[in-house]
Amino acid sequence: MAHVAMHNLWRAALAIVAALLLMPGLAAAQPEKCPRMVADRAPVRLAALDGGGLRFAAAEGLVRLAFLGHASFLIESPAGVTIVTDYNDYIRPPLVPRVVTMNHAHDTHYTEVPEAGIEYVLRGWNPVGGPAHHELTLDDVWIRNVPTNIRRGPGTEYDGNSMFVFEVAGLCIAHLGHLHHLLTPAHLEALGRIDVVLAPVDGSYTLDIEGMVETLKAINAPLVIPMHYFSAWGLERFLSRLGREWQVERSADASVMLARETLPKVPTLLVLPGR
Repeated sequence: MAHVAMHNLWRAALAIVAALLLMPGLAAAQPEKCPRMVADRAPVRLAALDGGGLRFAAAEGLVRLAFLGHASFLIESPAGVTIVTDYNDYIRPPLVPRVVTMNHAHDTHYTEVPEAGIEYVLRGWNPVGGPAHHELTLDDVWIRNVPTNIRRGPGTEYDGNSMFVFEVAGLCIAHLGHLHHLLTPAHLEALGRIDVVLAPVDGSYTLDIEGMVETLKAINAPLVIPMHYFSAWGLERFLSRLGREWQVERSADASVMLARETLPKVPTLLVLPGR
């Protein structure tokens, strides 16, 4: 009987500890890198095209994301920091960004001659070997990378790719780059909490479709924006597969205004038109 009483007391103590950990004051003592809102979310707000061309002046408190094509996006923070992902010689933005990121799986993802005026060129590989390491704070943006491997002929180039994470205005945006393999628990821990994923969906040059679906489930972001596809058929193949479990929305505009408070309530695929 004494043993049973002690067991019950132990269970009661555990219940009290669990309740205390859920109290707002104590929960706030261990904040996540990029906390997500858990309350109801309104639908994603789409930005209109201005005068037939994109203008990238972000509204206060909002992040503007524009799909330029292939794997290149233009991100503008509320403070006006401009970033272009997978900057290359084929798709150039309508302005000179302050920051560019690159990957070198193919020449459509990098350039040897970035435009004059770019302040920071962040290569997703280390030219002298080993993993690249980037951690940059610029005004209201924190940029960091998580290295992954790429196929190189019959072998593997270790740390040849980087997933770049952009933390701005309470949002965590992850660009997966030229991802060639499933993510390990260490990769997922390094990514942290992600709100928006820019995902390659070609199904061959990067991960196959089932591998990408598994990856997106593991990251568990509320919003996925597809990139790196080579035909309407290829995009639709991916949408039909992921659309079984994600809500699919299509925008007529190439840019979207994002805020943490307006992330979708259910996992959503948002298709932005691009070149």
